[in-house]
Amino acid sequence: METPPDQPVTPVSREDAAAAQPRPASAPVRDACPACGEANFRTLFSATDRLFATTEDEFLIVECRQCRLIRLMPWPEPQKLHQYYPPDYWFDPAASAADSLAEAWRRLAIQDHVRFARRALRELPPDSLVLDVGCGGGLFLRELHLPEHRAFGLDFSLDAASVAWSSNGVPVACGALTRAPFRPASFGLITMFHVLEHLYDPTAYLDAARELLIPEGRLVIQVPNAGCWQFLLFGAAWNGLDVPRHLIDFRESDLETLLDAAGFEIVRRKHFSLRDNPAGLASTLAPGLDPMGRRVRRADSSPRARLLKDALYFLLALASVPFTVLEAACRAGSTVMIEARRKP
Repeated sequence: METPPDQPVTPVSREDAAAAQPRPASAPVRDACPACGEANFRTLFSATDRLFATTEDEFLIVECRQCRLIRLMPWPEPQKLHQYYPPDYWFDPAASAADSLAEAWRRLAIQDHVRFARRALRELPPDSLVLDVGCGGGLFLRELHLPEHRAFGLDFSLDAASVAWSSNGVPVACGALTRAPFRPASFGLITMFHVLEHLYDPTAYLDAARELLIPEGRLVIQVPNAGCWQFLLFGAAWNGLDVPRHLIDFRESDLETLLDAAGFEIVRRKHFSLRDNPAGLASTLAPGLDPMGRRVRRADSSPRARLLKDALYFLLALASVPFTVLEAACRAGSTVMIEARRKP
C-alpha cells in the first residue's frame, strides 16, 4: 500500500483556504439546486447567525421543489464565508478549571465516534491508514489512537491544525480534500464528521475520498439530520442549521442518494451521538448558554460566571438526553452517522 507524505502541505491563508472549496459547475449558486439543478424552490423561513453573531445579515432556508434538498440561500461567496468562522471556532484547552472540565467532557462524549470508527477498522488490514477530514483540533484522532493505524488530519484552518499538532500530537495538512497531498489508494478509513454540510460541492469530496481509499476501504460521515424531530419542532431556531456556515441541510435520504452516486454503499448507520444530539438540543433551547458561542462572543464576564453558565448548559444537555434518545430510536435523531464502503 502506498503511504502519504510524512509532512503536511505548506499552510495557506484563511482566504485561500475558503476560496479553495470546490464549487458547483452548473447553474448559479444563488438560484439552482446543487443536487438537481432545479431553479424553483419554496422558502421555509429566514434565519441569521444565532450562535456566534458574526453577521446581522438574514438568509433564507429553502427547499428544492423537485428533489426537496434543503439549503441556505444565498450562498456566501468564499471570501465572505471565511469571515463566519471566528478565530475561536476550534477548541483549544487552556489551563483554567472550566477548560479542564470542558476537555474531560469532550473526551468522554467523543467516544461514540471513536467506537463507530474502530468497528469500521475491524474490517480492514491491520496497517490501514486513517484520514480525518475536517479534523479541527484533532481530539478524535487522539482518542482513536491505535498503534497499528497511522492517522492524519486535514482541515482548512491553520488555527485548527496548530491546536491538533500542539495539543493532541496529530499531523495535519491544511487545504481541501480535492487538493490533498496524498496518493490514490492510500487510506483504509476516511472520516468526515460535520464536514459535508459546510461545502459548496460535497460530491467532489466524496469523489476524492473514493479515490484515496483502498478497494476495501471504508468511509464514515456524520451530518445534522434535517429529518429530525428537532427541526420539525423548532424550525429556524434548530441548532443544526448553523446559519450561515451550513450551506446544505441533509435529510438521510439525501445522503443515500449522494453516496450512491459517488460509488458508495451504506454498511450501517447510527442516529444518536452523545456529543452532538443532547448538546444540540440544549443550544437550540438556550443559544446564549452554548459554551463555544460564549467563547466566540466573549460573553463571560468572569471565570465564576463561565463556570455557572457551563453548569447550567450541562444540566440542560443532560435533561435533553431522554428526548434525543427517543427521537434517535425512531430513526429521527438530530444527527446521522453512516459507514459506507466502496462499491465493487
